[in-house]
Amino acid sequence: MKYISAFIIVLILFHKANGQNMLPESFFDGKSVVLISNSPQAQPSMDWKTLSEKIHSPLVAAGADPIGYYELEDIALSGEVQAGYGDAFSKRKVATIILLTRKANGELVLNITPFTKNKNIVSNSGGWNTAANSLEELSTTLENVGKSNPSKNYLVLEVPEFPNSSEGLTTAKGFIAKNPLNLEVFKLGVPLTGAVGEEGFLSTFRYDLLGKSPETVLAEQNAEKAEIESILKNHYSNQVEYLTEYRTDAELIANRVQFVLMRLEAREGDLMKSMGLEVENIEEKTGIVVKYYIRFLVRNENYIGPKWDAHPNAQVALRQFLENLKKN
Repeated sequence: MKYISAFIIVLILFHKANGQNMLPESFFDGKSVVLISNSPQAQPSMDWKTLSEKIHSPLVAAGADPIGYYELEDIALSGEVQAGYGDAFSKRKVATIILLTRKANGELVLNITPFTKNKNIVSNSGGWNTAANSLEELSTTLENVGKSNPSKNYLVLEVPEFPNSSEGLTTAKGFIAKNPLNLEVFKLGVPLTGAVGEEGFLSTFRYDLLGKSPETVLAEQNAEKAEIESILKNHYSNQVEYLTEYRTDAELIANRVQFVLMRLEAREGDLMKSMGLEVENIEEKTGIVVKYYIRFLVRNENYIGPKWDAHPNAQVALRQFLENLKKN
């Protein structure tokens, strides 16, 4: 195969690096933030904040200084949102990122890695990780860590803190509720599953992605391409180039790809707010939807279209977005 998905390479590097299973020194001598990805299908049922409350004391016992808990999906919502949180964490002098993933089968996976101090937040260079079948098992592991490693974190919080979820949210700028011009002149890049760089690595810790094999990712990528090709063939008449590996903006522009089709999947109210739209009754817009938009690389502008067309079904969302592209 000519191209290998950047995501597959990342998975391989990640698992090799974690074979070392070394806890970063910053865990025992610096501030940490905890990112939780909690499957709603896991049993017993609990939300991510309840999970945070249960894991806080074991993390402190292990030697950490967790200064804030966040839902991972909120931070990995988009590159712009992630960059905002990365900046906020830097200002708070965060040293370590703790990622707790609770998968649908109830398995808990804990990853601890140094904070990159940039928009990537985490890198694929490895860190420390452990897995457990229950909170009790994970708590015991963390308590044993504390017994064998002295910590310099002393004045730690006794209970978890949940900072304002909009902390670091610097979105809305760059999102335009119109259609881009000159789509017929340049190629539209269409990234397939896994065609991400360092910025997208944070998403791989989501409960529905963590632990997937390279073969599974590749199969999903091929299936996704077939679906997208079918839809684009009937609803988009301009040039298209499928992106199966990560490429920089400069590389894309040099190949006459000035537009890139982007996809976001999150709670509808969060998506609308992050794109600068007015949201009525945001507490009622909690369903997970898919929203497509087009990124104009030359100006770093994001065109979400003249009409809100997100939908729970990705194929429907794409068809609606492409149809709305034809409107003035």
